[in-house]
Amino acid sequence: MQHVVLMPFGSAGDVFPFMWLGKLLKGRGVRVTMIAPCLFEDAAGKVGIDFVGLGTAEEFQAITKDPRIWKLGVGTKVVLDYAVGWTEGYLEAVEGLGKVDLMMAPLTCFGARLAREKHAIPLVTVHLQPVVFMSAYETPLLHPWFALLRMVPVWVKRLLFSLPNPIDFMALPGIRKVCAKHGLTAPKSLWREWWDSPDGVLVLFPEWFGKPQPDWPGNVQQWDFPLEDLGGEMGMQEELEKFLEAGEKPVVFTPGSANVQAERFFDTAVEVVKRLGVRAVFVTRMENRVPEGMGEQILQVDFVPFGRLLEHASVFVHHGGVGTMAQGFRAGVPQLVMAMAHDQPDNAARMEKLGVGIGLTPRSFTPNRVEKELGKLLNEESWQLAAEVVRDRLSARCDEGKLMQWLEGHLEGS
Repeated sequence: MQHVVLMPFGSAGDVFPFMWLGKLLKGRGVRVTMIAPCLFEDAAGKVGIDFVGLGTAEEFQAITKDPRIWKLGVGTKVVLDYAVGWTEGYLEAVEGLGKVDLMMAPLTCFGARLAREKHAIPLVTVHLQPVVFMSAYETPLLHPWFALLRMVPVWVKRLLFSLPNPIDFMALPGIRKVCAKHGLTAPKSLWREWWDSPDGVLVLFPEWFGKPQPDWPGNVQQWDFPLEDLGGEMGMQEELEKFLEAGEKPVVFTPGSANVQAERFFDTAVEVVKRLGVRAVFVTRMENRVPEGMGEQILQVDFVPFGRLLEHASVFVHHGGVGTMAQGFRAGVPQLVMAMAHDQPDNAARMEKLGVGIGLTPRSFTPNRVEKELGKLLNEESWQLAAEVVRDRLSARCDEGKLMQWLEGHLEGS
């Protein structure tokens, strides 16, 4: 039996797409093992794939509690620092599995690329969001200043992108040390040499969200959003079902599964819910954010499959993670995004271009501004109509069998 190893790095939004891949591969008779932070062992068990856990719950929680991780610009360096620190853990886990025919990992899982170079195991890089492609033709919005960069000619951007890349300054020194320890030649540039595996690149977002550009790598297979939320394995809580049945559609608020520092997000949400007189569901693992006396108007849950919940929502307010946003697209609901860092500003800009929602910065996410924008999304029909158009586009799913055939063509010995 051929053996595929999935190696996600990050929060639920980074891991769940690999759960989706694992379920598809298992259905083709492939042995699947996931290597990921130990917190996802139960979720992997629910979908029936083997699991090797890395680190401890405390180590993963230390990442989520790091206040720098949600700061624009700074957050990228913090994530890369953690990614470099986990590199050897991923490598050792692969080495302990015996025969491996294919690895699948995001660009931040440097241990997967290290295993490829050391053991010649085929590797498919998995990209979940368009922001990872630093294209001179469709330049991602990594920072508000990049709006200006988008206006300069392509040749100027090519020249700028040929200069030393900040990612190399952030992560390459650590990777050089790991490579030297294992007798491997380190890349001269992570961005230019290790960003995309030469064996294959899988892009998990549709063309209407991120169109292929002339300077993308030539070995790309583009697909749909995975839309994995464990909805097939988990239902909604009975308390939540009763809440949804008891009144009008609520506004759903979530700052992301890994964000446990969202006090201001929820303080603003509570104030706006009071002002507009709407019902709300808060999805967060933070301690109770529902003020005393508002239990009939606001319900908090720690986790729920968004595919089920958003069918009953009026507006979706969130952080702008691509997986979360895709769930809003599938449900056909207008969205309000507080984009903080990483891929979130770029995702929000793409959402606004589709006409299905409004993007805000953390600074502009104030009670007055949120009340104004949420009022638009609730009361102006154009937002709902645009959201339904995107929902219909997303419903025309690609043939998963063809994706599996593409992956099977990358298995060692195929």
